[in-house]
Amino acid sequence: MVLLAALLASLTAGGSEGGEADAGRGQVWVVELDGPLGPAVADLIIRSIADAEEAGARALVIRMDTPGGLDKSMRQLVREILAANVPVITYVAPDGARAASAGTYIAYASHIAAMAPATNIGSSTPVSIGGPPTPTPGAPPGDDGARPDGEGQEDADNADGRDGRPSTDAMTRKVINDAVAYLQSLAELRGRNIEWAEETVRYGANLRSSEALEKNVVDFVASSLRELLEKVDGTSVTTSSRTVTLDVADAGIRLVETDWRHELLEIITDPTIAYGLLIFGIYGLILEFYSPGMIFPSVIGIVCLLLGAYGLQMLPVNYAGLALILVGIGLMVAEVFTPSLGIMGFAGAVAFVIGSVMLLDTEAPGYRIPYMVIGAFAAASAGLTLFALGAAVRARQQRVVTGHEGMVGATAEAMEDFSEIGYVWAFGERWRARTLTPVRKGDKLRVTDVDGLTLIVTGE
Repeated sequence: MVLLAALLASLTAGGSEGGEADAGRGQVWVVELDGPLGPAVADLIIRSIADAEEAGARALVIRMDTPGGLDKSMRQLVREILAANVPVITYVAPDGARAASAGTYIAYASHIAAMAPATNIGSSTPVSIGGPPTPTPGAPPGDDGARPDGEGQEDADNADGRDGRPSTDAMTRKVINDAVAYLQSLAELRGRNIEWAEETVRYGANLRSSEALEKNVVDFVASSLRELLEKVDGTSVTTSSRTVTLDVADAGIRLVETDWRHELLEIITDPTIAYGLLIFGIYGLILEFYSPGMIFPSVIGIVCLLLGAYGLQMLPVNYAGLALILVGIGLMVAEVFTPSLGIMGFAGAVAFVIGSVMLLDTEAPGYRIPYMVIGAFAAASAGLTLFALGAAVRARQQRVVTGHEGMVGATAEAMEDFSEIGYVWAFGERWRARTLTPVRKGDKLRVTDVDGLTLIVTGE
């Protein structure tokens, strides 16, 4: 438990296990964002920014190829980029890469944004609301009938479906407007295209690298990292505390490598693994309560529960879903101890499945629990409940017989020859016995009655 506490403390502590401060001085640091943006990747990039500042790096490059990610992780990373004292360069690469959704916000927040040829940027509509609005019939491509200045928005909000568009509720408008304002504020800070920032959020607009450069969405297009450093050399950027003229044309390049902390975070913040750890932890504690003194289930249960809880608290958890999972497990356990003809067990299984589906409040790519996993856990939980319930029913149906009634009908073995009174071996000990017929040593006898401390026996 002490080791576990130390492990969790190290996860929440700042800093990293980098080398000496001078190790990266005069270099350009490169950190990869390859795949969905989640807590583990955001933590690695944030720590890399801090380490690059401390080491005196000339700049930090985020080489990015992402379909998007979690809003919470994106906003944490953007805040750190805006507060950074080291110039942060976002580079959408290699060829064929994309900076979709959360990647667009990161590019807009960076001091310099660049793309490789054959890459694209955009599609920044918050996915949690179901994607971009449905275009109005007859409208030009990319036009959904609403206007950036808000004209016609009230009609769109109150649409009843007669024009083919779904009605838009207040929450959707709030999410869209918040995302638009957020991206536009980043565009205004970095001097980038404000109008397109609204288009990519409201309509899911996308640009290839050449268009992005032409429309002032990015600052440079470069085929390689070295070419990018040569192009940005001499560019002045303003960090949180100073204005820096980049001197990176001949700088050495240091690739930031992942460490044990990143690997551990990546494992326990995987939704499927965090969900499994939570369930295993709960069942481990239930087993310990059912059979006190086993120790092993409680230790494993506590470890799994803590790791699962730590992973889930870094994800967008729907606490109503979490509550339904706990209620569902509680009902299935209660069914074993207080059989209700399966009513509580069935209700528990339903609550467990619904809660599992609701558990993560996001549609971000890579951050949903697969239905197959939910089904497997639900089936396993229901199966364990049925097995335990069947064992309990069988135990209740078995009549426990003790004392005189339990002794009658039992077998005994003659310890000597005798014709009336002698001794037999029964119930694991030596008994005085009486019989009406002679018996010989070793004969198998049956107890027909008990007279005080004397067994009445007869031959089998």
